[in-house]
Amino acid sequence: MQIPLKILKHGEGLSYPFYATAQSAGMDVFAAVEAPQTLDPGTRAAIPLGFALALPHSFEAQIRSRSGLAAKYGVCVLNAPGTIDPDYRGEVGALMINLGQEPFVVERGLRIAQMVFAPFCCIEWMPTDDLEETARSMGGFGSTGTK
Repeated sequence: MQIPLKILKHGEGLSYPFYATAQSAGMDVFAAVEAPQTLDPGTRAAIPLGFALALPHSFEAQIRSRSGLAAKYGVCVLNAPGTIDPDYRGEVGALMINLGQEPFVVERGLRIAQMVFAPFCCIEWMPTDDLEETARSMGGFGSTGTK
């Protein structure tokens, strides 16, 4: 699948999003900050990625945490996954949070997150007074046990 990608002025010189390995599900994306930006513990910031795209109808792009940043520094995508809708044409960004104990510096070109593409369907509601019974029925949180 080919997706139009527009590099914005402040994204020039950065690598295009890319798959780090042949079987990576997500493409690494890069911080397009003009100057280093410090995320103190417990703080969050929208980090620009320096590009816009045009997704086909019924596809979304999901912005997700990179496991290495999360494990080593506690830096994650806050609204994981962040959804880029197919009708959005603005700059793609990553809403990052530092859940770690130390300040984390976001520098230009840092692989800050990953982007995964996924199809979705749109539904129409079918109002009803009765829902099909299942073995679980109305069992909620914890109802299926922990073992």
